[in-house]
Amino acid sequence: MAKTLIAYFSHQGETYFPDGCRMVEKGNAQIIAEKASQIIKADVFRIETIKEYPIGYEECCNEAKREQDAGEFPELKEYLGSLSKYENLVLIYPCWWGTMPQAVFSFLRTYDLDNKHIYPICTHEGSGMGRSEKDLNRVCATDHVYNGLAIEGSKAEVCDEKLQEYLLKYVK
Repeated sequence: MAKTLIAYFSHQGETYFPDGCRMVEKGNAQIIAEKASQIIKADVFRIETIKEYPIGYEECCNEAKREQDAGEFPELKEYLGSLSKYENLVLIYPCWWGTMPQAVFSFLRTYDLDNKHIYPICTHEGSGMGRSEKDLNRVCATDHVYNGLAIEGSKAEVCDEKLQEYLLKYVK
């Protein structure tokens, strides 16, 4: 198996569920990243911004929309020196306003992704992948962005079978 990096962005705090918002210790994307690392034994990198997003769901949504509308790319807390040792990138993120959070765009804009195989996994509560696959193809300098996997965030804890099927089928 080629060397793989799992990079994920996840929000912890108040999260939307079909029956209402509730506080979570781990965001849905983090739960999925941890499961994925067990399935494919890959390195894991958490995409974190210097600025903190609001804990409250509505406030976080408002900030995410403001960032997107302003075309802001928040600075990250940490950067990897290079992605040269990785052939595959499993990118896990929540769908915010129809696409990836701006923090994920910040991450992608930092690295040379030419010839990387990118496998997106998106958490959502009804929007699926949104336009994130289209945005990945636009932003990444590679012809290797694969069809993504959309997982309902409220089902992150029980997505093992679906996640394993996707990863073992596509990530080589």
